[in-house]
Amino acid sequence: MQIPHILVVGGAGYIGSHMVWLLGQRGARVTVLDNLSTGHRDAVLCARLVEGDMADADLLGSLFGQHRFDAVMHFASCIQVGESVVDPAKYYLNNVSNTLVLLGAMRKHGVQHFVFSSTAAVFGEPLYSPIDEQHPRAPINPYGRTKWMIEQALDDYGHAYGLRSVSMRYFNAAGAHPDGLLGERHEPETHLIPLVLQAAAGRRPHITVFGFDYDTPDGTCIRDYIHVMDLAEAHWQALRYLTDGGATRAFNLGNGDGYSVQQVVDTARAVTGRPIAVQSGPRRAGDPAHLVANASLARDVLRWRPRHASLQAIVQDAWRWESR
Repeated sequence: MQIPHILVVGGAGYIGSHMVWLLGQRGARVTVLDNLSTGHRDAVLCARLVEGDMADADLLGSLFGQHRFDAVMHFASCIQVGESVVDPAKYYLNNVSNTLVLLGAMRKHGVQHFVFSSTAAVFGEPLYSPIDEQHPRAPINPYGRTKWMIEQALDDYGHAYGLRSVSMRYFNAAGAHPDGLLGERHEPETHLIPLVLQAAAGRRPHITVFGFDYDTPDGTCIRDYIHVMDLAEAHWQALRYLTDGGATRAFNLGNGDGYSVQQVVDTARAVTGRPIAVQSGPRRAGDPAHLVANASLARDVLRWRPRHASLQAIVQDAWRWESR
């Protein structure tokens, strides 16, 4: 497959930077657009970085006017569920309004392939698990609602304008580049695995586990952790799907295996060989006991297979990054 030029919006962030690296390895020409509000300049490998915002219609017009992009990949979202509840305006502005500016520029310049970073939060409280694509979409926070709004807009843009898109519904992205080139650098950090490893490294005194009384084998929540490089590979397969004529679709991305919070802590202790202090906290509102993906559609349609599925592999790669 020839993909001469891909625009990666948010390519300096965690998942986006891994995607940019993989695109470079596959021979694609890559331009990154990132405002560096949460991304990092030194995370952009194998690509040209344009510092700017997708809300800047003039900048987008210049970019799309200078280059013939074959596809756009969009990772530039605000992603903190709790923050979305206390500051929903930020999320509706960036995740919805600004994304529509980006889609408008694509439409004006005839770019018809779009890969969208969505989320399992579009499902809300799970009615069953593992969760497939047919599960009702009923998001319970502004973050999930903004992602669901864009998924619906993409369907409408497809019918009206011929845009073909793939929405990738991540469960719990984790891990880092196996060679330690890239990894998670969120401020503030909210993801479990880097928090646990920061405690192992001595950068945090402890971690807090919110609830030991769930209806699970060890009483802690179970989640589906998917290696960031497996996510990047799924996006590559989505590009192939679109360039081969695939129709607009959404795919759930996870390993299909759930690991509890306690299992993550135990695995981190084994991988690092270090003690990790744990404090018990109350349950958080809206935290389901069990949240696992059924990713069989992505396996069947995209022919995608996770290659770093074990929790140990995910934690080992994350630790290599954290202890660099």
